[in-house]
Amino acid sequence: MIKLYNNPKEYFENRPTEVPGSGNRLTETVEDILADVKVRGDAALRDYAARFDGVTSADYSLEVTRGEIDAAVSAVEPDFLRILERAAENIRDFHSHQTRTGFITQDKSGVIMGQKVLPVARAGVYIPGGTAAYPSSALMNIIPAKIAGVPEIVMITPPGTDGGIKNKFIIAAAAVAGVDRIFKTGGAQGIAALAFGTQTIPRADKITGPGNAFVAEAKRQVYGICGIDMMAGPSDITIIADGSANPRFLAADMLAQSEHDVLASAILITTSGAVAQGTIDEIERQLAELPRREIAEKSVNERGAVILVQDLAEAIKTANEIAPEHLEICTQSPFDLLPDVKNAGSVFLGQYTPEALGDYFSGANHTLPTLGTARFASPVSVDDFVKKTQFTYYTEDALRAVAADIDSFAKKEGLDGHGKSVTERFS
Repeated sequence: MIKLYNNPKEYFENRPTEVPGSGNRLTETVEDILADVKVRGDAALRDYAARFDGVTSADYSLEVTRGEIDAAVSAVEPDFLRILERAAENIRDFHSHQTRTGFITQDKSGVIMGQKVLPVARAGVYIPGGTAAYPSSALMNIIPAKIAGVPEIVMITPPGTDGGIKNKFIIAAAAVAGVDRIFKTGGAQGIAALAFGTQTIPRADKITGPGNAFVAEAKRQVYGICGIDMMAGPSDITIIADGSANPRFLAADMLAQSEHDVLASAILITTSGAVAQGTIDEIERQLAELPRREIAEKSVNERGAVILVQDLAEAIKTANEIAPEHLEICTQSPFDLLPDVKNAGSVFLGQYTPEALGDYFSGANHTLPTLGTARFASPVSVDDFVKKTQFTYYTEDALRAVAADIDSFAKKEGLDGHGKSVTERFS
């Protein structure tokens, strides 16, 4: 049964802090995989496909052909294809507001400065194919890259046991989003392929997309060789509720998150004892009806929580300390609390804005900072696929006017050559 805490202090003193599966062994395993793929390329990818994905073909095609893409799209029910297209339209609309242009400034002395905003040359998107498949993640990562103007977007996703497409919905979503190339590889080895490049898979400048602990660790290790969006951990949700909230809705939203993974966490913070108990009862009732009950039940029992607070001010303070990936505010006046939200990946306001709306359809991105990293990290956006280059121009007179200041600054840092590189021009 989900744990009930009488106050936030009690919760923070007892909450699980470690994520199982991390540690030296994981780090070393991923290091070995990265090194192997870097040296052996495609051959290593095929070996890992046989080992981890059960692929029986020794020479399966790593790249998804145009014919395979077209066949996957044709095999998807027309009604679901329309849903994918409507979701894609919403995602494009939301992310189109994130674009930015450069700037240029000029002062009276002739100094010109500015900044260019440029897309990365190639983006690599990872879409997992484990206990659940995520065509929605294909939309959420490819579309912002397209809006950013990335010239080439490649996607990787694990193969089926026959070396073919594992999930037609992921391929169809990628096609709707506008992907350029798709490859059949997953896990840490797939991240290695994107980071280093292989004989078939081109090297990416930026890697985005969710994955398991091995994928997250691989992204951590290749950061610096290429860019990454974040090292995402298990999914989480925190819900703030007052006495007006419906326990049936709250329980459903908590279980929606818990069914992701046994390591997912669902937390309710409420001012109402009746809502707390009602939600606990509803969780037990709804669990019995959930197809992924085994996963959700383990998540709820081991990492879920219901926390009682004195008032909504304490609720917001507690939520900010948790810094959740998803924050639902199910109160009578949810917008009143929005200004006080400081740490959250994505906020869902009101009882008719469930987190699942953001997962699939509303348009806001669902690739979000987890494990409390919303304290400093942001959702995937157009910004993830651009970089900035700045430029400066000084006239001779403008440089002469500041030469002595630069020389003085350089000497204070013990870098006389820096100062001399300016004063030499006027000696």
